[in-house]
Amino acid sequence: MKKILLAALLASAAVAASAPAIAQVKQTREQILFYTSDWKGERFPDGRPKVADDLLKRAVDCTIEDIWGYLRQRGYRNQYEGGWMMLHDDRPFAGRALTVQYMPERPDMNAAITAEGKKEGRVSGHNSWPIAELQEGDVYIADGYGKSVEGTLIGSNLGNGIYGKSHNGFVFDAAIRDQEENRNIAGFNGFYRSVDPSAIKDMDMTGINVPIRIGRATVLPGDVVLAKRDGVLIIPAALAEGAISSAEFTKLTDDYNFELNLANRNGGSVEGGWDENKFAGFRKWIGEHPEKVKMSKAEYEEQYKAFHDRMTRER
Repeated sequence: MKKILLAALLASAAVAASAPAIAQVKQTREQILFYTSDWKGERFPDGRPKVADDLLKRAVDCTIEDIWGYLRQRGYRNQYEGGWMMLHDDRPFAGRALTVQYMPERPDMNAAITAEGKKEGRVSGHNSWPIAELQEGDVYIADGYGKSVEGTLIGSNLGNGIYGKSHNGFVFDAAIRDQEENRNIAGFNGFYRSVDPSAIKDMDMTGINVPIRIGRATVLPGDVVLAKRDGVLIIPAALAEGAISSAEFTKLTDDYNFELNLANRNGGSVEGGWDENKFAGFRKWIGEHPEKVKMSKAEYEEQYKAFHDRMTRER
């Protein structure tokens, strides 16, 4: 019996020794799949959901409120955060989240992270490691716990690196430095809490593609990040198509309603009044303005039916 037990222990030790080490900084594909299991579409090699480029472009034309309302109806109540500074307040963007977590530095943790990075062949400071992971269309979104002085996650060199890799922007719950030079990068935009001339200090980058908190919003890797002048909205990848189609349809009905109100042709129903005559008028108006419809015909008909049914029930 003792010989059998000893053999079993030796076998277990051999398996453990041969098993690949699990990285502690960059989340594994299996961990990302665990958190994003609702997503059934294409993924990046690292496991992040790959929401279609077309949806990212369409998201920029949607209002935060219209998408927020869709998410809230489905129980996603912690998806928005405001109160930002930005490089350009007239340049909204949307992209797939590459999430990064920072924490106050402690020597033992810093030594372990540095050793892991050396083993993986990573170079430069910890805050440059996420930039190497960026793909086209990504948004580098980081929890820097709101730190300002010596909480500058990037300067102009790293800013150029972010745009060169992703051709998109960033969202930092922290500070940046070199705001003027970052602002001069053509096509670049970013949202951040503050500006400070100091360099980053006493911060450790502790996780890439991990779940993070940005103010009152929870972010998972691969979420759609919509950054507009009003604030930042986090759209779960699995809900992105439905949320964007719904928001686009709401904009269509709003635009039609605004036109009626401005022409004083809406009677006493400034917001509602969706009877069959108004629906017929809306259908005619859509036919006269096909350029306003960004979604597919199938999506439009699905949204129209859902809206018609809801308005009919509420009459």
